[in-house]
Amino acid sequence: MASEDGFDLSRLSAGQQQALQQYTDVTSQDIKDAVPLLERSQWNVQIAIAKFFDGEGPDLVAEAQAAQDRVPRANARHENLHESLLHAGGLPNRPRRSQTEIAPRVVPQPPLTHRTPFWMAVLFAPFRFGYRVFVSLFGSLFYFLAFLPQSLRPRFVASSISIGLRQTSGRRVTLPKETAQRFRRDFEEEYGPHGFPFFEDGHAQALDTAKRDLKFLLTILISPEHDDTAFFIRNTLLSPEVVGFVNDAANNIIVWGGNVLDSEAYQIAREYNCVKYPFSCLVCLTPKEGSTRMGIVKRLVGPMTPESYIAAIQAAITKFGPDLNGVRAERAAHEMARNLRSEQDSAYERSLAADRERARQKREAAAAAAAAEKRAREEAEAAARLRKLRQQWREWRASTIAPEPGPAAKDAVRLALNMPASSGVGRVVRRFATQTTMEELHAFVECYDLLQDRSGDGETEKPGGYDHKYGFIISSVMPRETFEPSESTTVGEKMGRGGNLVVEDISTDDGDVE
Repeated sequence: MASEDGFDLSRLSAGQQQALQQYTDVTSQDIKDAVPLLERSQWNVQIAIAKFFDGEGPDLVAEAQAAQDRVPRANARHENLHESLLHAGGLPNRPRRSQTEIAPRVVPQPPLTHRTPFWMAVLFAPFRFGYRVFVSLFGSLFYFLAFLPQSLRPRFVASSISIGLRQTSGRRVTLPKETAQRFRRDFEEEYGPHGFPFFEDGHAQALDTAKRDLKFLLTILISPEHDDTAFFIRNTLLSPEVVGFVNDAANNIIVWGGNVLDSEAYQIAREYNCVKYPFSCLVCLTPKEGSTRMGIVKRLVGPMTPESYIAAIQAAITKFGPDLNGVRAERAAHEMARNLRSEQDSAYERSLAADRERARQKREAAAAAAAAEKRAREEAEAAARLRKLRQQWREWRASTIAPEPGPAAKDAVRLALNMPASSGVGRVVRRFATQTTMEELHAFVECYDLLQDRSGDGETEKPGGYDHKYGFIISSVMPRETFEPSESTTVGEKMGRGGNLVVEDISTDDGDVE
């Protein structure tokens, strides 16, 4: 294809040439300037038109693609047939890859209360009375046995104490958020101010937050009746090393704590198979075992030093952190692609809106021009019709003006009329009858040219619906007095035997419309 404006179009594809043709038809831009703009717009005609009319800002497409190229991506997994069979369990005597234990989402259920029927309450009243007598007699014994170490307590005593404490703890069942706030308040009252970032909502909400934000959830369950609880909290959990490690944003840890005397924490302890206190477990998303699966990646049971506590959590983070980073990179890539599509759609919508606005302006301009043309045509037709009616009236009025009185008329009034300069007539001297009205004098001046050319052939009819307006005034010289075209005032009354009058134009446009 021949080059245009010094640019060779043969190196463009058919689609690019079509896009260039559409773009230049709308913008009328030179080809040497249009091709670079289309290249920056990825040959999208709508985006290029929007940049041309709205101004070219930052290149969102290039920035989005560059940012997408900088998004860290998960390492590709390469495996051969041997590894595939190994993971699938196809090879004998090979240990299969262990999976993490699933982390259940515990939603606290309120305790169910059943109202005992009246007949059953009467039937079991003696047994209830005997139970109360038994508890009152042996309750003091259970109280003193509670001070013994747990290893020395009889099993039935320990279970009785645990049941008694749980039943008589007096802790009211509240909403998960209120329970979390109560735990923080009791924790601060017991162990003083601390910097431990406990989550201020229910465990289910903390699990959902860790799943959404791709973080690790550290669940801590404590039992006030356990001997190692206070030692573990003061020396391990609240140690500067553990507090600093948990608060480090690079570790992405959410901490949730609960007291097993509360209903929610007790249900969590049962679902997470907690058999020993103090209890901690680390939960995170395990994408290799399921795209939405939350697994328990580490359990920490019993008292331990701060170093071993941190080392166990750090080992789990090191092992499962790369998987979370891969999911983060994938989400970031999807989000970047979504933003890129959104920006492209927005640019396309802006371009369409600009095109619609230009089309609307063109339609309005065309409508305004058509209306102006129609109005001018109507005005011209009205002016032509008015001129025709005026001419018809002049011809009719000229036929009705009385002729000049003869020399024998003794009561005639002699008037000298100085006609306006626009008429080219000059000074006219004429005699009028004494009874001639001032309106007829004005009609004489208006129809003077017709009176000079009147041949006396027939009479013209008066136009209907036409009210003639004189475009001049007649006045005397000394003293100056303006005379109106009155039909009741006569020339004899105003001028006597004669006089000089001046005719002055007050309108030079014969086509004025009322």
